[in-house]
Amino acid sequence: MRRDRGSALLTVLWLGAALSAIALAVSLKARTEVERTTSSLEAARAHFLASGAAERALNYVLYSLGGSPRLPDGRIRFWQVGMPLLRFRFPTGVAAVEMIPESSRLNVNHATLEDLLKLNLALGLPVPAARQLAQAIIEWREPSPMGLLSPFDAIYLRRTPSFRAPHASVQQIDELMNVAGMTPELFYGGWTRTQEGRLVPRAGLRDCLTVFAAPEGPLDINNVALPAMIAAGVSPQAAMIIEQLRSRAPITERQLGELNRILGPAAGRFRLGGDNIYTLRATARPFKPDGRLSDLRRTVAMTVQLYYRESASATRVLAWQENAVPRPDIDAWFE
Repeated sequence: MRRDRGSALLTVLWLGAALSAIALAVSLKARTEVERTTSSLEAARAHFLASGAAERALNYVLYSLGGSPRLPDGRIRFWQVGMPLLRFRFPTGVAAVEMIPESSRLNVNHATLEDLLKLNLALGLPVPAARQLAQAIIEWREPSPMGLLSPFDAIYLRRTPSFRAPHASVQQIDELMNVAGMTPELFYGGWTRTQEGRLVPRAGLRDCLTVFAAPEGPLDINNVALPAMIAAGVSPQAAMIIEQLRSRAPITERQLGELNRILGPAAGRFRLGGDNIYTLRATARPFKPDGRLSDLRRTVAMTVQLYYRESASATRVLAWQENAVPRPDIDAWFE
């Protein structure tokens, strides 16, 4: 009898342990599902916040085409040429929109081999790698003689999946990610340390090249990236002076005239203000239920043409990117 009762008690204990394990597993799975659902909801909210911020920024640009309205205290009400950033605060989150004139970049379909070589060197590539990448970009956009395979085509055909270079004009700047010698760090940029050990953002190739800028058009001196400035013929020392000057305030017409001395022969390649094509890159972070700012962020980018006569809104969207990559120091722009 005692042996039977002991066996029954042992069975009950094992059954209780099994049920406890099942309950624990179910609770962990439920908690994981709740956290995943919460993250998915935050991601969706961040995406729609970023899209809305890009649309609002475009409206701000449209409101300012006929001039830049000002508030009673003198501040710009919407936007004016030269403003690099618009900040928005919504009931459900915050957003920062980068206003990037395409005229601050070199046209990848018209840049010379020398320009591309200088650009790659300014981005930190050693001479052999810089020359190879410049040649690969030229070969990517130029027709192939008699349709023959080039040495770079042989590289692309060994990849998985294999392909050939289009040997035609670059349609989207992201195509360059497939060019031989390109890396994500080189294309998107990142961080580097100054001589004092301070971390500063480093421009990538996407910040220096575009498919929308006018061929041989002058570059907007207030927005052109440092490597692109050097590629245009400015000495590294002069480029650093200009970088320090515009970090305090946008360069004015008078200052640009004074800078012609240090710009030297490259002075004709720079001007003030953008052209009529801008990229609006919006990054958003939603609020959590407790009101704190979420660590999750989403970025979208919209390239628009202004003063487009065939549209009632005088604009045309040339490109839209759902999962864009923001600048490395974007978090500082939310402060």
